[in-house]
Amino acid sequence: MHMEGYKDRNTLSVMRNEIKESNSSLITHHSELILGIDTSCDDTSAALVADGNKILSNIISSQSDIHKKYGGIVPELASRRHIEMVWPVVDEALNRAGVSFADIDAIAVCHGPGLIGSLLVGCGFAKAIAYAKKIPLVAVNHLEGHIFSVFLEHSDIEFPFLSLIASGGHTSLYIVNGLGQYIELGRTRDDAAGEAYDKVAKLLGLGYPGGPIIDELAQEGNPKAYEFPRAYVPESFDFSFSGLKTAVKLEVQKSELQTLDSKLIKDIAASFQLAVVDVLVRKVEWAIVKKGIRRVTLSGGVSANSELRKRFAEMAKEREIELFLPSISLCTDNAAMIAAAGCHHFKAGDIAGIDLNPKAYLPL
Repeated sequence: MHMEGYKDRNTLSVMRNEIKESNSSLITHHSELILGIDTSCDDTSAALVADGNKILSNIISSQSDIHKKYGGIVPELASRRHIEMVWPVVDEALNRAGVSFADIDAIAVCHGPGLIGSLLVGCGFAKAIAYAKKIPLVAVNHLEGHIFSVFLEHSDIEFPFLSLIASGGHTSLYIVNGLGQYIELGRTRDDAAGEAYDKVAKLLGLGYPGGPIIDELAQEGNPKAYEFPRAYVPESFDFSFSGLKTAVKLEVQKSELQTLDSKLIKDIAASFQLAVVDVLVRKVEWAIVKKGIRRVTLSGGVSANSELRKRFAEMAKEREIELFLPSISLCTDNAAMIAAAGCHHFKAGDIAGIDLNPKAYLPL
């Protein structure tokens, strides 16, 4: 197996340009120690989490350099890279945490939704380790992982609360009444918010992933330069971003991409971002008013967006509600959130069989 840069378990040159550690802290005493594994999309991640909220290690191997030349994720390349990286990433997570498989109480693995080829790698690996080491296996829904990412830093959140998940593959709003008790208020009818960011970035020739690039450029642009549409979808909590993406495409075509100067790109980026943020904030405001729930959590890659975090903080202050945001490192896909959710399932006795199969489409 080819593992570029991998030498031995004591060498931190293990994929230094590919693997990043987030929110790591060494904990020696625990009630439940969960190994989380996430290969739902293009990041290979493994984490050790104690008691559902104490991160011992959270290792992420990014594939951005592989996919950025295509302007998006190539599923076949993603799954092949997961095969190469899953073992060294898990090994590194164990080493950073200072534990072995003998110390682990359960293995939590994301089994959907996501790219089926990528999910197969993580599920297959987790089942093999669980079987060989006789460790209980827990299946975690990727969306549930995002919801529980907030508990890694705010373990005292009371139920019920509203949860907005905004990422590259999902934009959904839920009422969370407890573990396994989720009421979907709305979801995207077409493009997810993060997907719209990536597609607009590609239209502007900015590269991949688009979210961080547009966020940075938008800070220097005029958000009022273009009046892009907001699909509020009256009488619904659903989202829609395909029309916004098309509006940006038409503006780019009208301006002719070759002649776009940096100021024009920044103005388009800022105006596009404002349209996305307006819709996300407005929808959650409606839910606060109509459902009478005064606690809100944000998660998913788009929740790392600086403008979104700023606007939600302003809205929370104005409406006097509690707002819970994960750290930037916990917004994107990571195994710590899978382990956090998995810990609660493990405590509830929700153990998966060795016949667990991944599902590309898996409603929460």
